[in-house]
Amino acid sequence: MDKKPLASRIATLVIILIIAILFTFPLYWIITGSFKTAAEVNSTTPIWWPEEFTMKNYEKLMSKQSSPLWEICLPFSQYFSGDGEAVVISSGPTVPAAIRWLLNTVWMAVAAMLLTCVTAAMAGYALAKKRFIGRTIIFTLIVCAMALPKQVILIPLIREMSSLRLYNTLSAVVYPIVGWPFGVFLIKQFAEGVPGEVLEAARIDGAGELRTFTQIVFPMIKPGVGALAIFTFINSWNDYFMQLIMLSSTRNLTISLGIAKMQAENSTDYGLIMAGAALAAVPIIIVFLIFQKYFTKGITMGAVKG
Repeated sequence: MDKKPLASRIATLVIILIIAILFTFPLYWIITGSFKTAAEVNSTTPIWWPEEFTMKNYEKLMSKQSSPLWEICLPFSQYFSGDGEAVVISSGPTVPAAIRWLLNTVWMAVAAMLLTCVTAAMAGYALAKKRFIGRTIIFTLIVCAMALPKQVILIPLIREMSSLRLYNTLSAVVYPIVGWPFGVFLIKQFAEGVPGEVLEAARIDGAGELRTFTQIVFPMIKPGVGALAIFTFINSWNDYFMQLIMLSSTRNLTISLGIAKMQAENSTDYGLIMAGAALAAVPIIIVFLIFQKYFTKGITMGAVKG
């Protein structure tokens, strides 16, 4: 009687292990390949582990061009500058272009993550717990917007960013993500689980809307916000299409565009390309490890809800 459950658990663990290996193998190949010599990378016979660890790929990556550590374009500063150009603030020591690309991407992804979590949390709470005219229509439009591919709204987005004079700035990639319909939909489902009695008790105690949201609602939907933070960060980080369309100048390149540029310039130097890809994977891993607890809890709560 006990053998069948044990055999089932073993089979499940084996299947999970195989799936985990399949998903992590590309990352393993990139990281190990970044430490291989050119001969090992280009070998026709796969070399699973570097026979001779080398840092030459990272040295070449860090020797490509150079730029200031911080170079921030102030949003909407074109309206106030004398020549109509954006005001750019540069500071810090000169660093390799790869570091600058990485910082650009981190700033873009973190800004998009924070703004999206804040707006989605407030909108999801309002749609879940407030009763107002047009609430159902607004939520229906949000659900319908989830089905729209980016290519459909690309031209309106470009014209909007151009009219706001934000085109070719990192803000042009951040702002379109802030109103992510999926984020509003996800937080609304979590906010539905907030007991109405708790909100009514807060109103009786004299708590205003802001205090009710920040001190009562937000802690209860925090797992959902944590899951949304991971989704938004990864979505923004990997949004190569929007980055390619909205960014054109060298100083605004992200790590994805930078790697693509290196690939075009060094099409046969796979070690250099793998070093750039490994560098780009580090922030994603760090963010996932930080929010893993909320992500797992959020998915679990969503699975048993109702």
